[in-house]
Amino acid sequence: MNDDVRNIVLGVVAAGLSAALGWLARTYLWKRKLRRKQAFFGLPDNSESLLLVNREAGGAELSVMRHDVFALLELSALIKDCGAHAQVVAHDAAQQGFGERTEFCVGGPSSNRRMAAHLHSLLPGIRVNVDPEPGPDRGAFQIGSERYRLEPGKGEYVILARLTAGNTARPVFLFCGQRAITNQAATRYVARNHERLARKHGNNSFVILLKVVNSQAYGPDVVELVADVTRASQTPLPAVPARSTHRAS
Repeated sequence: MNDDVRNIVLGVVAAGLSAALGWLARTYLWKRKLRRKQAFFGLPDNSESLLLVNREAGGAELSVMRHDVFALLELSALIKDCGAHAQVVAHDAAQQGFGERTEFCVGGPSSNRRMAAHLHSLLPGIRVNVDPEPGPDRGAFQIGSERYRLEPGKGEYVILARLTAGNTARPVFLFCGQRAITNQAATRYVARNHERLARKHGNNSFVILLKVVNSQAYGPDVVELVADVTRASQTPLPAVPARSTHRAS
């Protein structure tokens, strides 16, 4: 074998080794990223999860708002990416505890009984005004001593929570918005920002308040982080009125 042939063979071998090492490195990084995503959402390979479907407030029992359907589609894609499976369950048909399977609960307490139960049991520092009569506080959130009013199409709030009952329990994700479009905004937010949320909170419980800005023009895409309200939401509400009101600018 002369020197030219030897150099060609060595070049081919080196290229092959480089390609193999590059593939192994990309595969390792992809798997590590996937495992972190699975850990955050509590969705290991081939695991089961629940999608708790709400209903249109004031509508028929089986009717679902269009934006809530979009929210469920966002979550379905996320679950599929984790290699897990989803079971769709009506909000009033889930008669079980939590922790065995990851749960994604969509909708406010007026349209989702499961959400109402979770807020009452797990987040006693949150109160949602479900009064059907028109008024300035209709749909408003009270979190601790703060009140967040709804201004349809301009400034709308949604609570995004990840709650666990222990280190081995699967999490419950709550998407509790003042309108259906805010539920979709929250599901899209967690799909896009789960890595940042995981870095900040790890696999611990958290509750954050998001604001959907000018949804009449931008839909569910422009979302601001208002505050981390974990501590306030887990502390029972005081018996005094809310001291301040937040309105959209």
